[in-house]
Amino acid sequence: MVTEKARSGCDEARPCRLAIVVPCHNEEEMVATTVERLASLLAGMAKAGVADAGSVVILVDDGSSDSTWREIRRECEARKNVRGIKLCARSGHQNAIMAALGRHAWDYDATVTIDADLQDDPDCIYEMLERYQEGCDVVYGVRRCRASDSWFKRFTAQTYYRVLERLGVRTVYNHSDFRLLSLGAWRRLSRYGERNLYLRGIVPLLGGKQASVYYDRSPRLAGKSKYDFPKMMNFAVDGVTSFSVKPVRLIFTVGLLFLLVSLGVLIYSLVRYFGGHTIEGWTSLMLSIWLCTGILLMALGVIGEYIGKIYSEVKQRPRYDIEEEAGSRNAEGITASTAVVDSGASGFTESGEPVADIEKTSLETARLAD
Repeated sequence: MVTEKARSGCDEARPCRLAIVVPCHNEEEMVATTVERLASLLAGMAKAGVADAGSVVILVDDGSSDSTWREIRRECEARKNVRGIKLCARSGHQNAIMAALGRHAWDYDATVTIDADLQDDPDCIYEMLERYQEGCDVVYGVRRCRASDSWFKRFTAQTYYRVLERLGVRTVYNHSDFRLLSLGAWRRLSRYGERNLYLRGIVPLLGGKQASVYYDRSPRLAGKSKYDFPKMMNFAVDGVTSFSVKPVRLIFTVGLLFLLVSLGVLIYSLVRYFGGHTIEGWTSLMLSIWLCTGILLMALGVIGEYIGKIYSEVKQRPRYDIEEEAGSRNAEGITASTAVVDSGASGFTESGEPVADIEKTSLETARLAD
């Protein structure tokens, strides 16, 4: 159980009790390798007195269609410090992270999220814990460079970060979802109830002391990336529309610009009319129609994107549903059937208490009862 001192900040009198969260989608080839690497890392940390011996690895199966969950269960049965969560359906990378944090983060001083492909350097977790012990609530894992990426990927990534910056979205350049969160940071994060999650934009808003550690990205050991171009585009759009209304304001600005242009066209048309040259202008008319129609459709699309976000938010559907859990936590008396509170339904009760706090209280009550 996390002490009250640990709830309010780091406790230098004892090692950090750490949870490493690993979202997985069709990663059957990587599960055993990932668990072996992270379990060895935790063992080395415990031996060095950096992390508590009760630290764990938590794997989340995000609706995989292969044998990922079978591999996760096998690792949970073979190792005491491995936990598994199986979501009922594909909920997305960000929601898979929130599922693990919502179920387990309350039990640990800090949590680290890392992808299953281990392209992010796990050894950086040592430095992350050093920053945590210095009082940091959030520690970002940041790539030193993108030399291993293609020219197109480097260009699009740099452009995207510049666009986010111009739109007023606070992000950390070259940071993905490799980060450490203290318990205090998680408590603040649990109060964010939106369904359209973009954690790279939310986490910088949590405040507290924040720092970055730098690493070189490694090649994938097995399997292939699950983020194709359409998914990256959808993720990028979520990052913009979840934090900025400037695209809508840009449409208004473009509308004003076209109003000024139309006044110029009006003056030009009147001059041509009184000069007796009204037959000419077919080409400019056709270009104007197509240009204005394209801009109007684009404007409707941008507005529709925001309306779609509102539509998904007001339905208040759960972010995820947990089908099954594996690992020694269930052996402590909390079975999957009793542990699965509506952890995907974030927000507040009528009394103003966060749902996540209620879930934590119910889990603690179950432990004490057993």
